[in-house]
Amino acid sequence: MAEPLGAGSARSAVITGASRGLGFASATHLYRCGWQVVAAMRSVDTGMARLRTATGAGDDDPRLIGVPLDLTDTESIAACAKAIEESIGAPFALVHNAGISSVGMVEETPLSLWEKMFATNIFGPVALTRALLPGMRKAGRGRIVLVSSQAGVRGMPSTAPYSAVKGALERWGEAMAAEVAPFGIGVSVLVTGTYDTEIITDAGTNDCRDLDGTYARHHRTMDKRGRAAMRIAARAPEKFAAGLARALDSGKPFDKRAVGPDARMLLLANRFLPPTVMHQMTRLMMGIPRFGGLARREDTEHA
Repeated sequence: MAEPLGAGSARSAVITGASRGLGFASATHLYRCGWQVVAAMRSVDTGMARLRTATGAGDDDPRLIGVPLDLTDTESIAACAKAIEESIGAPFALVHNAGISSVGMVEETPLSLWEKMFATNIFGPVALTRALLPGMRKAGRGRIVLVSSQAGVRGMPSTAPYSAVKGALERWGEAMAAEVAPFGIGVSVLVTGTYDTEIITDAGTNDCRDLDGTYARHHRTMDKRGRAAMRIAARAPEKFAAGLARALDSGKPFDKRAVGPDARMLLLANRFLPPTVMHQMTRLMMGIPRFGGLARREDTEHA
């Protein structure tokens, strides 16, 4: 274990899911900005090798520490929290970035994936937070960052489990913020826009779509439009990392902000437009048939 940095040294940040995507970009950016980074991930050897290459950090650099973490395993979470406290003490920032995604209609998505989604995106982060909060409370400062999504603002078709966990993540953050604010700990919810990471690709998501089934028409249209939108809107992960760094400087007890222009537009629209209008806008953008458009009606005519 690396020794904790001394008083007056760089602030420390724990980032989950730091081996790729937004977590990797964030860990790299914060390290370059002088932070002490604890990169929590499943594959520590592979992930740390990539991080050291990206940052130029040496194997024994106390400002870049890797710890194993499987958010679906309670023993792994407990061991991760212990390793964090032994290496850096109470972290200043706890960034919940790790998560999994899925695509598929509600009828197509097995309950086992719903359970895994909530275990990874909600139950695991809650458990890790509970383990680290006592130390953060005693330190009397810190910030817990929950990385949400546009799907947490509006439930999006074909991503119901992902939308559900991101919505739950935001409600958790809102509730927890009032609880921990008196102890000097703030909570930030970051609504991410579209970024060029594996989570928006076929390789980075759990694909439950039946492309020849009942919703085949939905999938064909949504896939075509979705890919076109991603080519236009997807930004480099490094831009998210800069937004995260700014969020960590917030002095608000609760701070919800968009990171990305498309996320900002969605939050603005969701603030001023009624839910029925937002629903219709989503339907039109996704090319989903009108209400009742695919309903099967029995022929009531008699010979």
